[in-house]
Amino acid sequence: MLDKARYIVVEGPIGAGKTSLAKRLGARLQAETLFEQAESNPFLARFYQQPERWAMATQLSFLFQRIDQLAALAPLTDERRIVSDFLLDKDRLFAAQNLSEEEFALYQRVLDQARPAAPPTPDLVIYLQARPDTLMERVRKRGLEAERRITEAYLAQVADRYMRYFYQYEAAPLFIVDAGILNPVDKDEDFELLLERLRDMRGYREFFGYAR
Repeated sequence: MLDKARYIVVEGPIGAGKTSLAKRLGARLQAETLFEQAESNPFLARFYQQPERWAMATQLSFLFQRIDQLAALAPLTDERRIVSDFLLDKDRLFAAQNLSEEEFALYQRVLDQARPAAPPTPDLVIYLQARPDTLMERVRKRGLEAERRITEAYLAQVADRYMRYFYQYEAAPLFIVDAGILNPVDKDEDFELLLERLRDMRGYREFFGYAR
């Protein structure tokens, strides 16, 4: 599966390691990389301080950023190989988490108008799972100022939404990794084992939950 995939997405909740793994995978595959740019969202730090006030502005900023980034992928050809750390659908996932019912209805109207008619579909999605306490530990370890107010309860809600989303996901082949057991970002042996399993992937959905 890995050797044939031209457009690969690494996804997962905050702190799962998706960006770090996407960077490492992109370097190994000598692929173009497309990363979420949270630091470019001017509302994110304010959202974590006052979620109810800044959720809508934060979400719309992310939405248009992601749409613009995906537009830059065109055209997707066999000569290009791309590794990214986000799916467009994650935007709606966070919107459902953070917006009020009325705000979400308005957001959905904006999304319906702004969403590309035919967004690119990945050839392979790698979904990193981890327990909320593991996610919290990693968020604290990286020490970003904008994330200082994130709570474990919030991470638990986000992780649950990811789990529910990918439980029904059928748009592309899905490789689920227990990132609480495996650490392909920091451990070379885990990274090489992950690559091996991805190359051997034959089914449309596989789970990788052991380290050796």
